[in-house]
Amino acid sequence: MSPGLRNLQLTPVPGGKKSSSAGSLEDAHDLEDVRLLDSYDEGDDSLVRIEEGTRRIHVRVTGMTCAACSNSVEGALRNLDGVFTASVALLQNMADVVFDPTLVKDEDIKNAIEDTGFEAEILSEPSTVGKKPHGTLVGQFTIGGMTCAACVNSVEGILRDLPGVTRAVVALATSLGEVEYDPTVVNKDDIANAIEDAGFEASLVQSSQQDKIILGVAGAFSKMDVHLLEGILSSLKGVREFRFEIALEELEVLFDPEVVSSRSLVDGIEGGSSGKFKIHVKNPYARMTSKDVEEASKMFQLFTSSLFLTIPVFLIRVVCPHIPLVDAFLLWRCGPFLLGDWLKWALVSIVQFVVGKRFYVAAGRALRNGSTNMDVLVALSTSAIYFYSVCALLYGAMTGFWSPTYFETSAMLITFVLLGKYLECLAKGKTSDAIKKLVELAPATAILVLKDKGGKCIGEREIDSLLIQPGDTLKVLPGTKLPADGVVVWGSSYVNESMVTGEAALVLKEVNSSVIGGTINLHGALHIQATKVGSDAVLSQIISLVETAQMAKAPIQKFADFVASIFVPTVVAIALLTLLGWYIAGVAGAYPQEWLPENGNYFAFALMFSIAVVVIACPCALGLATPTAVMVATGVGANNGVLIKGGDALERAQKISYVIFDKTGTLTQGRAKVTTAKVFSEMDRGEFLRLIASAEASSEHPLGKAIVEYARHFHFFDENSESEDAKNNREESVQSGWLLDVAGFSALPGRGVQCFIDGKRVLVGNRNLLSDSGLTIPTHVENFVVELEESAKTGILVAYDDNLIGVLGVADPLKREAAVVVEGLIKMGVRPVMVTGDNWRTARAVAREVGIQDVRAEVMPAGKADVVHSFQKDGSTVAMVGDGINDSPALAAADVGMAIGAGTDIAIEAADYVLMRNNLEDVITAIDLSRKTFSRIRLNYIFAMAYNVIAIPVAAGVFFPALRVELPPWAAGACMALSSVSVVCSSLLLRRYRRPRLTTILEITTE
Repeated sequence: MSPGLRNLQLTPVPGGKKSSSAGSLEDAHDLEDVRLLDSYDEGDDSLVRIEEGTRRIHVRVTGMTCAACSNSVEGALRNLDGVFTASVALLQNMADVVFDPTLVKDEDIKNAIEDTGFEAEILSEPSTVGKKPHGTLVGQFTIGGMTCAACVNSVEGILRDLPGVTRAVVALATSLGEVEYDPTVVNKDDIANAIEDAGFEASLVQSSQQDKIILGVAGAFSKMDVHLLEGILSSLKGVREFRFEIALEELEVLFDPEVVSSRSLVDGIEGGSSGKFKIHVKNPYARMTSKDVEEASKMFQLFTSSLFLTIPVFLIRVVCPHIPLVDAFLLWRCGPFLLGDWLKWALVSIVQFVVGKRFYVAAGRALRNGSTNMDVLVALSTSAIYFYSVCALLYGAMTGFWSPTYFETSAMLITFVLLGKYLECLAKGKTSDAIKKLVELAPATAILVLKDKGGKCIGEREIDSLLIQPGDTLKVLPGTKLPADGVVVWGSSYVNESMVTGEAALVLKEVNSSVIGGTINLHGALHIQATKVGSDAVLSQIISLVETAQMAKAPIQKFADFVASIFVPTVVAIALLTLLGWYIAGVAGAYPQEWLPENGNYFAFALMFSIAVVVIACPCALGLATPTAVMVATGVGANNGVLIKGGDALERAQKISYVIFDKTGTLTQGRAKVTTAKVFSEMDRGEFLRLIASAEASSEHPLGKAIVEYARHFHFFDENSESEDAKNNREESVQSGWLLDVAGFSALPGRGVQCFIDGKRVLVGNRNLLSDSGLTIPTHVENFVVELEESAKTGILVAYDDNLIGVLGVADPLKREAAVVVEGLIKMGVRPVMVTGDNWRTARAVAREVGIQDVRAEVMPAGKADVVHSFQKDGSTVAMVGDGINDSPALAAADVGMAIGAGTDIAIEAADYVLMRNNLEDVITAIDLSRKTFSRIRLNYIFAMAYNVIAIPVAAGVFFPALRVELPPWAAGACMALSSVSVVCSSLLLRRYRRPRLTTILEITTE
């Protein structure tokens, strides 16, 4: 390993907390039709909210074997001053730690884990390219041209006046300026330009931001190559620290992303070596997968080595005595022992202390930390057998009384345990297949379109997809995967998004259409401009969410953790009682000597029962029962477009009693259309629509947009209704002059809009708007509105110059599956409820169409959370299904929040389930998957508990007096090894889960 030549230490400046993008939820209550896949650019970097001043890291922990190990690591981390939360996932061999970086460092966390006897590795972020920095940065700039203090004051004044700059200090002697700035408001180029505009020269030297990238290096074979690589890195600006592992061909670089980009870094290394080195970025997920494969490979090598040495021991004991020539050779005395005993002793010693070294190391580690695990049981039992056999040999050599030895039992026991561990590694690897499949969706390379300063294409270049930067123009050929999230800038094609959204229908993509990385371009070539890369991309966020879910423990896991903490001491106590019981009973003559093996004694007879108890008891099966099922279920959910945020959410979903649906965009399609326009004055119909469209042109509400579109079609006979360019067309319409001039526009949440046209007040909204404005609604108009509402339409009243002049009827069609899903939920024993801000008549009409009995109407956004609380009062588990910002309070208040279609970023933040498809069937899928998962977990627990309850008495010889049933230690070891494998395989059966279809939903019955 070659140390880096640069070790620049910079102190990060704590940043202020990023303001919430939610703003006022009540003011934003009308943004119900916003979707994730249309508007994910304001998303958080992490789907897990981290408080101000804290940091979160993932640490790979190697060497854990059971729940007791993970509990030991968790305890060590939580005891660190400054650590807020620590969660250790046994299956992923990973720890998730949230801590105060001012009190505890990454290295302290790593050391704490290693002090417990396990190996630890701080994991880098999947990709930090394009990641939004939090807080402020400190940048150092060289400033040329300053001659006196007046220049310094001038530059400092200019810098301090820049928005986003919190501090600026300039030193004349060194010609350096240090600027503390918010990178979300101002960037390094803005600062340099401001200095240059003042007549000075400026360039960034370094910033306090740092990034890490792990590169694979091909072509470095000798020390000369290593020195060349070090020289290149040392000469590159922005490189702070690096480390090269020549055996792994792996280069780790810490660099300043404000000075050098990851792509420039790779180009600099390849260019500096004149093409000698070929560089590729190593995907952290792929590295983790390779380590899992490496662990399984290592376990297989140990198993085969143990098997190779155990077979001769087994043959010497069982087969060779029946072959006279071989038996005579083995009975040849060589010193104090027979040749056969020498061979068995030598072979088993290798198995016991070389192959089985890992059990002693792990057991010692556990005991040092005051805990016990399966390794303690294996080390204890095999050591007892081994040393008893050695003592029997030595005793025979000294006294001439030869007791039977059990060397083969020790060797076979270790072999079977290693076989079980190897099978367990393979099975556990399959539980993380969902993550692997998601990672594989992203293509390895991308075609970068090279442009000159004028924006003209001058060539193409193939680059690593992990080196894509925001703003890059990428070429996507037919049949290939899109390398990043972005916007189409040229071409048109159909794209298959099913692998990300779960929606099977092909989606047409044209200029200005949004695209998702990892989806497949089917027909035409596209040029896309990358907008979201690295951890900001939709695919990365899905992977992060699934990872976080698999890390989170379900509450039911606490039972297994408690049992694991007392399991081993209890088993050892039972084993000691078994040993004493059989030995004392034998000495006292409670059973005949005929029960003893040939040349055996009471102690050896009792010891075999005792060791069988120690060996057959398996804490692993209990520890694996819940996490393996949760891990498989979250993966299956992701494959079906249902993202689950953790085991606790999965556990709560199976208890759901009520499902509360938002109306607009959830039960309905969220695409409002004007179906009726009735004028109650002398005004011409065209002028009436022109007046309303002018008033609604500045509104962002879906109903307002529908009204403007309807009026525009009426005026221009444009048949491209609901086209993807509707917004642009509307803006062109506004500019065309057909709309009237509007003054004093204001949107009134929950009521409508108000403005002035030609000095006269215009009101467009519901009854409350007109009533609050002092206008009365004539009886014939009221009857017309009631008729609209009873047919599931929303009546919009229009008043001009304080006179009611007409009514519009707006309908939002129901989703085709809504009624069937509601009926299916009722069949499942779940009561559906509808909550909406719409009026009571329209709400009841919609509810009647879908079959919902319980309706709450005219509810403001904050009131939706109160509706959720009202159902929770009797202890019922309540789910809320919504899609917009206004649903976020209710999603957060519900026991299980489900963001559908896939909602807005804020809705996702508040929800426990994210339903990627805009399909209500996924609500049933979420509940059904949860129920089946926890049925499987209960089955796993029953199996694991029943196994121990039945196996331990059999091993202890409880049935031996009556049935002569005896379980040899090696057979007990085989049973123990297979028990944990069988539990994992049981969980893997969840991979066969298929979501209920519309044709079968109604056949679901209450469990």
